[in-house]
Amino acid sequence: MTEPVPTPPRRSQQNWLLAALPAFPLLLLVLRLWYLSRQDLPTMLLLVQYVNPLGMISALFITLLWAVPAVVLVLRALGGLLLVSARDQTGATRSLLAVTAQRMPDWVVVIAGLLAAFTWQLRFLPALVMLLVVIMGLTAWQRHPDDRLVLRVVSIGVPVAAAAVVLVWVLPGIVDAVRRGEVATAVLLLAPPLLGTMLAGPVPVRFARLATHWPAVLAALIAPFVVGVVFLRAPILPTSAVEVATGDGVEVLRGQVITVDDVATTILDRDGLVHFVRNEDLRTRTICPETAEVPASAVEVRGWPVEASALEWVAPARRLASLDPRCLGRPLDPA
Repeated sequence: MTEPVPTPPRRSQQNWLLAALPAFPLLLLVLRLWYLSRQDLPTMLLLVQYVNPLGMISALFITLLWAVPAVVLVLRALGGLLLVSARDQTGATRSLLAVTAQRMPDWVVVIAGLLAAFTWQLRFLPALVMLLVVIMGLTAWQRHPDDRLVLRVVSIGVPVAAAAVVLVWVLPGIVDAVRRGEVATAVLLLAPPLLGTMLAGPVPVRFARLATHWPAVLAALIAPFVVGVVFLRAPILPTSAVEVATGDGVEVLRGQVITVDDVATTILDRDGLVHFVRNEDLRTRTICPETAEVPASAVEVRGWPVEASALEWVAPARRLASLDPRCLGRPLDPA
């Protein structure tokens, strides 16, 4: 009779997971260079030679700052829901999702919540409030299961009060979204407060795994693709416009500067072509701002665009009175 293959211990599985985590940012950085080089291997090798790794890591950090609190809060909420809903606590702790939530310190959740409040767009802030009240309610069920007063206040009173406050505040945005036909925006503003009042306590045992593991698996499958698409669009080299002297006059070359040495300036244009321009042929040079993305939604909540984050409102931003003509492909002196 064939003996069953033993299952690796959980600690061994976690060690494999921790060992694989650093490979994902490295893969993102390589894909970003491959995407920037328009899938041309020699150009990619040139970028690898000259692109500053610190600049790429900084772009990765700024672009994906919102993803860290999302992972932390979702893991804590789903794992806590599984712990309080399971009939057998010993069986529940066999789940990596439940163990992660059980061992996650409260200060990590607090920092993740503050980070999300500053980096998430306004349309996702109702979901943030929902996650926080759900985590508070589930934590009360874990630590004070026999204290009825605490459970009523934290898992019922707080979610209902938070939902009422959020709904009153975002009501103009919901009305504006419905009027403009933006159903997705209206759902993002309306649904989270209502769900927060229902998920701040245990769910029926037969639905516990369905409500926790499947959303976690779905998020784990979708998140890498979302993160990859967002980062592939992030700039990692300064965009410049230079005036180059030619036999027919002056030509404006726009692109991303790869490197500058004593002989030439290397520029990657928007089509993925590399130009080696002699420094003696350069006339002027300027840095061009990144092209601002057109907002996908025109909905506002009390004057706050739903696609803006609190950090964008607080942090100082460079405001240009007029755009340099060289960034538009025109020389400073047309003559």
